[in-house]
Order: sequence, then structure tokens, then C-alpha cells
Amino acid sequence: MDERRKAQRLRALKGGTIAFNQTSAIDCRVRNISRAGACLEVASQFGIPDVFVLQVGHDNLNQPCHVIWRSDARIGVEFRNAA
Repeated sequence: MDERRKAQRLRALKGGTIAFNQTSAIDCRVRNISRAGACLEVASQFGIPDVFVLQVGHDNLNQPCHVIWRSDARIGVEFRNAA
């Protein structure tokens, strides 16, 4: 299988928040992360938009991102303006 990621991702298990519409938020888990994107685990895909801000308080991360792929319980995102 060909690797299509722009940067190597590091395994993680951190609590995060998918924030959108300035007042809406959905809890998630960050399963892996790199400078270019992340894989998020969610309880449900329902209501999660294609563009949102990923917040990880432990890392002081507040990163705009957009969805690249979805599965039943996971979302792959690319960070906007990622180098």
C-alpha cells in the first residue's frame, strides 16, 4: 500500500475537541498526529462538518483543519496552512 501522507504521524492518545460554529463542540480522541494532520476517533460522525478547529488543551493546539476521509468511528484531517 502506498503511503500518501505528507508527514510521518506519531501515535497518540489525547483528548481533543472538534469546535465549529463558534459555539458547538464534539469530544474526540487524537489517535495520531503530525505537523500536517491527524487521525481522530469519535463516538459518532453525526453533526461533524468538513471544516472545523481541532483543540487539544494539553498541547495548547488550536488548529483549523478539514476532513480528508471518514470511517465509522474515525476521521482523517489535514491541517490548514500546514507546512
